[in-house]
Amino acid sequence: MERQTWQQYFIEILHSAQKRATCDRGRAAALLVKNNHILSTGYVGSPAGVPHCDEVGHEFIDSYEKNREGKIELRQHCVRTVHAEQNAISQAAKFGISVEGATMYTTMFPCYTCAKMLVNVGIRKVVTEYDYQSSEQSKALFDLVGIEYSILQPSDSVQYS
Repeated sequence: MERQTWQQYFIEILHSAQKRATCDRGRAAALLVKNNHILSTGYVGSPAGVPHCDEVGHEFIDSYEKNREGKIELRQHCVRTVHAEQNAISQAAKFGISVEGATMYTTMFPCYTCAKMLVNVGIRKVVTEYDYQSSEQSKALFDLVGIEYSILQPSDSVQYS
């Protein structure tokens, strides 16, 4: 059997963490890694002690956003859950683990709010499996501050809410 690369190893762990997600609108996962050591994992889920979407349904807010063609459309976002990136950062903070200089592996490209958090905690690189339909602001921010990023499946865009 051929030995996996570090990247293949971390992506496989993402797939395992993804199975813990509790909102069917965005079963995403995140992994914080430094020097090939896992610092923290996260997946989409409600805050501790709060019912999950899979148990009680979604909590929606409406927003108007430009789609890729530049047309404004109504989108419904589920806000019951915390994003995978946010959960990975929170878990590291809870246990006193510094993530400065780490790499964030994600199943989909971080949203703009998560991207801002990644900047503030000192992430140096983001490796994501799939693009996200609303990732342009995040990419522009990463370019501005010098966070390196790569999309492993660039032709596939995930449309989570």
